[in-house]
Amino acid sequence: MTTDYLVIGSGIAGLTFSVKIAEKYPDRTVVVVTKANEDESNTKYAQGGVAIVLNKEEDSFKKHINDTLIAGDGLCDKDIVELVVKEGPDRLEELLLWGANFDVNDSGKFDLGKEGGHSEYRIVHHKDITGFEIERALLSKAHQLPNISILPHHFAIDLVTNHHIKDVQSDKISCFGAYVLNQKNGEIFTIKSNNTLLASGGIGCVYGHTTNPIIATGDGIAMAYRAKAHIKDMEFVQFHPTALYEAKGESSFLISEAVRGFGAYLRNKNGYRFMPDYDDRAELASRDIVSQSIDSELKKSGESHVFLDCTHLDMEAFINHFPNIYNKCLEHHIDLNTDWIPVVPASHYLCGGIDVDKNGKTTINNLFACGECSRTGLHGANRLASNSLLEALVFAHNIFKYHAENQSKALEVAIPDWNDEGTVITQEHILIQHNLKQLQALMRDYVGIVRSNKRLKRAIKHLDLIYEEVEDLYRESKITTSLCELRNMINVAHLIIRQSLDRKENKGGYFNIDNVK
Repeated sequence: MTTDYLVIGSGIAGLTFSVKIAEKYPDRTVVVVTKANEDESNTKYAQGGVAIVLNKEEDSFKKHINDTLIAGDGLCDKDIVELVVKEGPDRLEELLLWGANFDVNDSGKFDLGKEGGHSEYRIVHHKDITGFEIERALLSKAHQLPNISILPHHFAIDLVTNHHIKDVQSDKISCFGAYVLNQKNGEIFTIKSNNTLLASGGIGCVYGHTTNPIIATGDGIAMAYRAKAHIKDMEFVQFHPTALYEAKGESSFLISEAVRGFGAYLRNKNGYRFMPDYDDRAELASRDIVSQSIDSELKKSGESHVFLDCTHLDMEAFINHFPNIYNKCLEHHIDLNTDWIPVVPASHYLCGGIDVDKNGKTTINNLFACGECSRTGLHGANRLASNSLLEALVFAHNIFKYHAENQSKALEVAIPDWNDEGTVITQEHILIQHNLKQLQALMRDYVGIVRSNKRLKRAIKHLDLIYEEVEDLYRESKITTSLCELRNMINVAHLIIRQSLDRKENKGGYFNIDNVK
């Protein structure tokens, strides 16, 4: 298959770019590859909203910029922060034109929310399913454009680079598309493209306990890493402080930060409200501080979770604002009128990723990255709540602008077919599952919220053993999605551990006990 633009991922980042470029150039083709249903992405599960300065009387760009810089703990790129924050209102206007709906108050103005780390009310939201609503609107718009083809249940295995093509003579690595697995029939084919955008989402499943969907296996970052792109700030894994605790330890349902913004309290099992002991902002401190505080409480008590108390809140207003959360709690026999919600930190968001410039360009020619898989400089050491959807919108727009101003030349190269000669259909699925569970337990136990050099070094040794076993299996076996995902997660784990060892000072979401002076 040949296309003008190949987009890997169908969340807010990939779809925003696809819609913009397809509208501007109706004679050019866009192919969107996504490994699950077309609407399955981290975007779909984003509850809180989009942080945008709209109330200029009380709020300002300067305040939003300052809040972002404080959360990022000195590691944000200030120019990028200013760029993203100031573009917010224009990007919101586009979402509205494309049919996205956001909550308004009785006076007809946006019902702005407030979350941890924000000094003002500036979160535009749709109930507690903002991401779901944005995803719906973007897909609806994409389906109206005949030059966009969406390929659900197609898995991108690897990027095609100079490494695969013998007659390309260049010191600079270029991307020529990707090898893609049709998960329905097992066929592996090539998508050749002048421009490739990685918009493949996050890495939560590397930890197992995560607020992310099961597709968040770091595929784009791993592909870019194997292609020799620059990957940065992988040590900054943000743990959401309040995921619904489930004894089975499966993917966790997110209890939005906005619930604490609404006035909920964190308590230990004895009912003690502990957050004022750790930070003057109490429950509205940034996520890294709240997560580390909960981790400290759990280590002191030996308990598996703490509690979020909403019993003192106006429950009618709460249900109107958070109907999805209220109903989910009822499913778990938690009545928020009388019961506290058991919560625990869970892997939530990666602040690092594929290093890009302001136009979303990676260090590889013709390869761009956007959304959670990218490292733009906006988040620094810790993402400010609800800045991620904004970042995806702004950088998708910047990448679109770059393409509109810089026409790429058609790539005249012959790409070889995928070669799986000598491989067999594996009967050893137990090896994949066993290694996956080992990897996830390793990351939770040794590379979690609070780290140490001893645990990180041991993690590397254990990871090397898992890596060798999985690579042997990969060389012998026909490609499957689960095998590729495991291989990608091992690459991501390696990056997180190595870059954690390289960091010699604690910043934002990264805390190593050996760095405490």
